[in-house]
Amino acid sequence: MLKFTPILLALLYALAMYRFSVWRTTRELDARSSELADPRLKAMCDRLARALDLPRVRVHLYEIDPVNGLAAPDGRIFITRGFYRKFQTGEVSAEEMTSVIAHELGHVALGHARRRMIDFSGQNALRTALAMVLSRFLPGIGVWIANGVTTLLAAKLSRGDEYEADEYAAALLTKAGIGTAPQKSLLAKLAALTSGAGGVMPAWLMSHPPTPERIAAIERLEARWKGALR
Repeated sequence: MLKFTPILLALLYALAMYRFSVWRTTRELDARSSELADPRLKAMCDRLARALDLPRVRVHLYEIDPVNGLAAPDGRIFITRGFYRKFQTGEVSAEEMTSVIAHELGHVALGHARRRMIDFSGQNALRTALAMVLSRFLPGIGVWIANGVTTLLAAKLSRGDEYEADEYAAALLTKAGIGTAPQKSLLAKLAALTSGAGGVMPAWLMSHPPTPERIAAIERLEARWKGALR
């Protein structure tokens, strides 16, 4: 029974972390956001809504400075204040901002937003169990190895989600008559838009795939669509 103790403790820890993470995320977003009221973006979101056969697509403004879009586990879509400023200054077009919204809608529709919270808890459980087990045999470095394994796992899962959300957004933008050009042009701008956020991590450790690979994936998708129409 004792040999299973680390696993049982990890499972209990995962459950507690999941519940706490959902509560903390919801509380933070409720306290620091409001519905975005911008007529230009509303017109674009209405096009997405018609393509999805929905009455409307709600977008919320999250009052933080980093440039980002977010999909909450409860299905809400958020644009950060920092990203909205880029739109207000003309660095990002309405179509490009809409491509971000479509991408986040993809995370919601594909279940990524809720699953990511579960993944986060699961990764913490794995980290705890590995650290407990490895520390018995490798004192001093067991925790370091456990952290490395779970970090690589998290990066791989996140990159896969980003490709899937990009594909969903490309299809939605095409159906809405906006097309994928704004999606690709925004991706090309991301490095400049997010500069100042710190050093560049190796591509295999980034939570998002390298930008050229994301653009290439969208172009391969477009080529398949064109081939299917011939």
